[in-house]
Amino acid sequence: MGTGKVSLGCRGVVRCIGSNSALAVVVATKGEKETVGDIVHMCAVSGTRLIRFSGNSIELGAACGRPHSVNSLAILEAGNSKILTEEY
Repeated sequence: MGTGKVSLGCRGVVRCIGSNSALAVVVATKGEKETVGDIVHMCAVSGTRLIRFSGNSIELGAACGRPHSVNSLAILEAGNSKILTEEY
């Protein structure tokens, strides 16, 4: 989060997938089923890599260093992170 660029939230993620600017999308597996389902479908159609976070949206928000819940995020630039080279 510190060196890369991300878009947080469902609306931002959908926008990034639609404009093909998302390198990968991370979704909380224990999140809202409808919203996550739409994002998963859009990733499959567009060919965007999907990473499923094993926790809920509160845990994903904490992992991002945010004081609120984050249901999904789009990775626009990885920065120093190795998230795009790891297997999930």
